[in-house]
Parts: sequence; structure tokens; C-alpha cells
Amino acid sequence: MATPKKELTVEEKLKALYDLQQKLSEIDAIKTLRGELPQEVQDLEDEIAGLHTRVAKFEDEIALQKEEMARNEDTKQQAEALIDKYTADQDNVRNNREYDYLTKEIEYQNLNIELAEKRINEASRKAEVLSVEIEKAKELCNDREHALEEKKSELNEIVSENKQKEETLREKAKKQENKIEERLLTAFKRIRKNTRNGLGIVVVQRNACGGCFNRIPAQRQMEIKMHKKVIVCEYCGRILIDPELVGIAPEDAKNK
Repeated sequence: MATPKKELTVEEKLKALYDLQQKLSEIDAIKTLRGELPQEVQDLEDEIAGLHTRVAKFEDEIALQKEEMARNEDTKQQAEALIDKYTADQDNVRNNREYDYLTKEIEYQNLNIELAEKRINEASRKAEVLSVEIEKAKELCNDREHALEEKKSELNEIVSENKQKEETLREKAKKQENKIEERLLTAFKRIRKNTRNGLGIVVVQRNACGGCFNRIPAQRQMEIKMHKKVIVCEYCGRILIDPELVGIAPEDAKNK
């Protein structure tokens, strides 16, 4: 049975959220350092896989064209053999009807040869075009593989430099999350998700929200300083916290 979380005061809740935000912001900064590299690596890997598929498809098509050429070459050879036979038979005909029949058969086989040669040439041209496309795809694939290697090397360098720090921060953030009640934590995460900079809780800066910089009414500022309830910015929805509560002097809040 899970141990129930300790009931925190509003001050403790705000401090816990702010501390969690600091850790998550550091993790966000590491992610920003990686930038678009993970997505670029994934895009290159997908493109390379697509190029390999394209090459395989072209190679299969070339194999089909070669089979077509072989079939028509056989047809041509058979027709040539029949022509030789019919030509020889013409020397032994008994009448004009037999001679005309053999002549027509020779003409028919010549047409078969022409058709077979046409199909052989068409298949040969298709195979040549596909071979060119394969070379282009392989050249592009080679270029993308070099780019992928560079991107991976760059990403691995950044990851290795910050891996331990990020893992430590994630562990600390997880422990911090365990201190916060589920409903408040869920709301905080939702706010973070909906903000461009990932800030779910911000200090009051110069009488304004530290997230959207809209001015906070004096009465609301007093309520924030009293730490009696969780107050959110009416403009951006971020949770607001008194800078002094987290050890920030009012004159320094502008830098936080």
C-alpha cells in the first residue's frame, strides 16, 4: 500500500513547485542544446531507409526486364530456327499451295522476330533508365549516410557531455514530484505544456507576471504575498509566486 503524501501548506506547495520548475528548466535547457538534432537524425534515418527501399524496388524491376529480354530472345531464336526450316522445306514442295503456305509462315516468323526485338529493346532501355536511377539513389544515400554519421557524432557528443547531469536532474525532479499532490502536479504539468518556454510557475517581477509580463493588480499582489492560496495569472494561467518566498530579493526578481 502506497504511503500517502504529506499534506503541505500553501507555502510548501509553492516552494516545491518552484524547485521542481528549476530542475525541469535545466532539463529543458539541455534539450534546447540538443536542438533539432534528434529529429534531424530520425529524418535522415527515414530517408536512408526509403532510398534503400527504392534501390531494392528498382533492382527487382531490372530483374523483371531481364527476364522479359530472355523470353523474347528465346522467341526470336525459335522464330529464326523455324524460318531456316521453312526455307529448307521450300526446296522440297510439291505444289504452289505448299510453297505459298511456307512463305506466309516465314513472313509470320519474321514478324515475330521484329516484335521480339522491339520488346527486347524496350526492356533494355527500361533497364538502363532504372540503372541510372539506382546510381542516383545510391549516390544520394551515400551522401545522406555521411550526413547522418556527422549528425549522430554531434548528438552523441552533446548527449555524453550532459547525460549524467540530465539523469541526475530527472531523478531529483521525480523525487520532487512525489512531494506534490497529484491534482496540483497535473495542473502544473498542463500549464507547462501550454506555455512556449515551459514555465508553469513564475515569480512576480516589477509588479507583473514573470511569464507574460502583464501587470498584476495591487490586491492580487497582496494575496500572492500572503501565501494563503495558489494564485494563477489571469492572462497566461501560470502559477504566481512571491519572489521572497524562494529567496529572491525584490530588486533581483527581474533577472529570474
